[in-house]
Amino acid sequence: MYFWKSVISKQFGATIDMLENAMQQCPEKLWFDRTQQPEFWYLVFHTLFWLDFYLADTAEGFTPPSPFNLDEMDPAGIIPEQPYTKEELQRYLEHDRQKYQKAIKTLTDKKARQRWIYGSRNFSVAEVFLYQIRHVQHHAAQLNLILRQVTDSAPRWVHQSKDI
Repeated sequence: MYFWKSVISKQFGATIDMLENAMQQCPEKLWFDRTQQPEFWYLVFHTLFWLDFYLADTAEGFTPPSPFNLDEMDPAGIIPEQPYTKEELQRYLEHDRQKYQKAIKTLTDKKARQRWIYGSRNFSVAEVFLYQIRHVQHHAAQLNLILRQVTDSAPRWVHQSKDI
Protein backbone atom coordinates (compact mmCIF):
# COMPACT_ATOMS: atom_id res chain seq x y z
CA MET A 1 0.00 0.00 0.00
CA TYR A 2 2.90 2.37 0.73
CA PHE A 3 3.95 2.42 -2.93
CA TRP A 4 0.49 3.42 -4.17
CA LYS A 5 0.01 5.98 -1.42
CA SER A 6 3.28 7.61 -2.45
CA VAL A 7 2.34 7.65 -6.15
CA ILE A 8 -1.17 9.00 -5.56
CA SER A 9 0.11 11.55 -3.06
CA LYS A 10 2.72 13.00 -5.42
CA GLN A 11 0.29 13.26 -8.33
CA PHE A 12 -2.63 14.51 -6.23
CA GLY A 13 -0.34 17.12 -4.70
CA ALA A 14 0.90 18.12 -8.15
CA THR A 15 -2.64 18.89 -9.30
CA ILE A 16 -3.19 21.08 -6.25
CA ASP A 17 0.18 22.76 -6.89
CA MET A 18 -0.86 23.48 -10.48
CA LEU A 19 -4.14 25.01 -9.29
CA GLU A 20 -2.23 27.13 -6.77
CA ASN A 21 0.27 28.27 -9.41
CA ALA A 22 -2.57 29.43 -11.68
CA MET A 23 -4.14 31.29 -8.75
CA GLN A 24 -0.87 33.01 -7.89
CA GLN A 25 -0.15 34.03 -11.47
CA CYS A 26 -3.60 35.54 -12.05
CA PRO A 27 -3.47 39.35 -12.09
CA GLU A 28 -5.98 41.10 -9.84
CA LYS A 29 -7.77 42.66 -12.80
CA LEU A 30 -8.49 39.22 -14.30
CA TRP A 31 -9.30 37.68 -10.91
CA PHE A 32 -12.18 40.13 -10.38
CA ASP A 33 -13.26 40.47 -14.04
CA ARG A 34 -17.01 39.77 -13.90
CA THR A 35 -17.24 39.81 -17.71
CA GLN A 36 -15.08 36.68 -18.07
CA GLN A 37 -17.14 33.55 -18.62
CA PRO A 38 -16.29 31.53 -16.69
CA GLU A 39 -15.04 33.92 -14.03
CA PHE A 40 -11.50 33.05 -12.94
CA TRP A 41 -12.15 33.30 -9.21
CA TYR A 42 -15.28 31.19 -9.53
CA LEU A 43 -13.46 28.34 -11.30
CA VAL A 44 -10.96 28.32 -8.45
CA PHE A 45 -13.73 28.32 -5.84
CA HIS A 46 -15.69 25.58 -7.63
CA THR A 47 -12.61 23.38 -7.80
CA LEU A 48 -11.72 23.88 -4.14
CA PHE A 49 -15.29 23.36 -2.94
CA TRP A 50 -15.70 20.00 -4.67
CA LEU A 51 -12.22 18.91 -3.67
CA ASP A 52 -13.13 19.64 -0.05
CA PHE A 53 -16.45 17.83 -0.45
CA TYR A 54 -15.01 14.66 -1.95
CA LEU A 55 -12.27 14.53 0.66
CA ALA A 56 -14.91 14.38 3.39
CA ASP A 57 -15.38 10.98 5.00
CA THR A 58 -19.00 10.96 3.82
CA ALA A 59 -21.33 13.30 1.94
CA GLU A 60 -23.69 13.55 4.91
CA GLY A 61 -22.90 16.41 7.23
CA PHE A 62 -20.30 18.02 4.95
CA THR A 63 -19.76 21.69 5.77
CA PRO A 64 -17.10 23.84 4.10
CA PRO A 65 -15.02 26.19 6.24
CA SER A 66 -16.16 29.78 6.77
CA PRO A 67 -16.90 32.01 4.82
CA PHE A 68 -18.10 29.36 2.35
CA ASN A 69 -21.50 27.69 2.34
CA LEU A 70 -23.34 24.91 0.54
CA ASP A 71 -24.79 27.05 -2.29
CA GLU A 72 -22.36 25.41 -4.74
CA MET A 73 -24.40 22.21 -4.35
CA ASP A 74 -27.64 23.88 -5.45
CA PRO A 75 -28.79 22.39 -8.79
CA ALA A 76 -29.70 25.92 -9.94
CA GLY A 77 -25.99 26.75 -10.07
CA ILE A 78 -25.90 29.62 -7.59
CA ILE A 79 -22.75 31.70 -8.04
CA PRO A 80 -21.79 33.83 -5.04
CA GLU A 81 -22.77 37.49 -5.48
CA GLN A 82 -19.37 38.77 -4.40
CA PRO A 83 -16.19 37.23 -5.75
CA TYR A 84 -13.99 35.51 -3.20
CA THR A 85 -10.59 37.12 -2.85
CA LYS A 86 -7.39 35.37 -3.77
CA GLU A 87 -6.47 35.34 -0.07
CA GLU A 88 -9.76 33.65 0.92
CA LEU A 89 -9.29 30.99 -1.74
CA GLN A 90 -5.62 30.53 -0.85
CA ARG A 91 -6.73 29.70 2.70
CA TYR A 92 -9.29 27.27 1.25
CA LEU A 93 -6.57 25.66 -0.87
CA GLU A 94 -4.40 25.18 2.22
CA HIS A 95 -7.38 23.65 4.04
CA ASP A 96 -7.88 21.22 1.15
CA ARG A 97 -4.16 20.43 0.91
CA GLN A 98 -4.05 19.50 4.59
CA LYS A 99 -7.21 17.45 4.18
CA TYR A 100 -5.80 15.47 1.24
CA GLN A 101 -2.49 14.91 3.07
CA LYS A 102 -4.33 13.54 6.09
CA ALA A 103 -6.52 11.34 3.87
CA ILE A 104 -3.48 9.87 2.13
CA LYS A 105 -1.52 9.35 5.35
CA THR A 106 -4.39 7.51 7.01
CA LEU A 107 -5.36 5.48 3.93
CA THR A 108 -5.43 1.74 4.45
CA ASP A 109 -6.38 -0.98 2.01
CA LYS A 110 -9.68 -1.40 3.86
CA LYS A 111 -10.41 2.34 3.71
CA ALA A 112 -9.47 2.50 0.00
CA ARG A 113 -12.13 -0.11 -0.75
CA GLN A 114 -14.92 1.58 1.24
CA ARG A 115 -17.79 3.07 -0.75
CA TRP A 116 -18.20 6.84 -1.07
CA ILE A 117 -21.76 7.55 -2.18
CA TYR A 118 -23.32 10.84 -3.26
CA GLY A 119 -26.43 10.87 -5.44
CA SER A 120 -25.82 8.58 -8.39
CA ARG A 121 -22.07 8.46 -7.69
CA ASN A 122 -20.92 5.30 -5.98
CA PHE A 123 -17.13 5.22 -5.84
CA SER A 124 -14.52 3.46 -3.79
CA VAL A 125 -12.48 5.89 -1.71
CA ALA A 126 -9.50 5.06 -3.95
CA GLU A 127 -11.53 6.01 -7.00
CA VAL A 128 -12.52 9.31 -5.35
CA PHE A 129 -8.81 10.19 -5.20
CA LEU A 130 -8.40 9.56 -8.94
CA TYR A 131 -11.68 11.34 -9.70
CA GLN A 132 -10.45 14.42 -7.86
CA ILE A 133 -7.04 14.38 -9.51
CA ARG A 134 -8.87 14.49 -12.85
CA HIS A 135 -11.29 17.21 -11.67
CA VAL A 136 -8.65 19.52 -10.22
CA GLN A 137 -6.37 19.07 -13.23
CA HIS A 138 -9.26 19.76 -15.62
CA HIS A 139 -9.91 23.13 -13.99
CA ALA A 140 -6.21 23.95 -13.53
CA ALA A 141 -5.89 23.49 -17.30
CA GLN A 142 -8.90 25.77 -17.87
CA LEU A 143 -7.33 28.44 -15.68
CA ASN A 144 -4.01 28.11 -17.49
CA LEU A 145 -5.79 28.50 -20.82
CA ILE A 146 -7.51 31.67 -19.59
CA LEU A 147 -4.18 33.02 -18.35
CA ARG A 148 -2.51 32.21 -21.67
CA GLN A 149 -5.31 33.88 -23.65
CA VAL A 150 -5.54 37.00 -21.49
CA THR A 151 -1.96 37.54 -20.28
CA ASP A 152 0.01 35.45 -22.81
CA SER A 153 1.60 33.57 -19.92
CA ALA A 154 0.76 30.53 -17.81
CA PRO A 155 2.49 28.53 -15.08
CA ARG A 156 4.68 25.59 -15.98
CA TRP A 157 3.67 21.95 -15.59
CA VAL A 158 4.25 20.39 -12.16
CA HIS A 159 5.58 16.84 -12.58
CA GLN A 160 5.05 15.75 -9.00
CA SER A 161 4.47 17.31 -5.64
CA LYS A 162 7.02 17.29 -2.88
CA ASP A 163 4.14 16.95 -0.36
CA ILE A 164 4.13 14.06 2.08
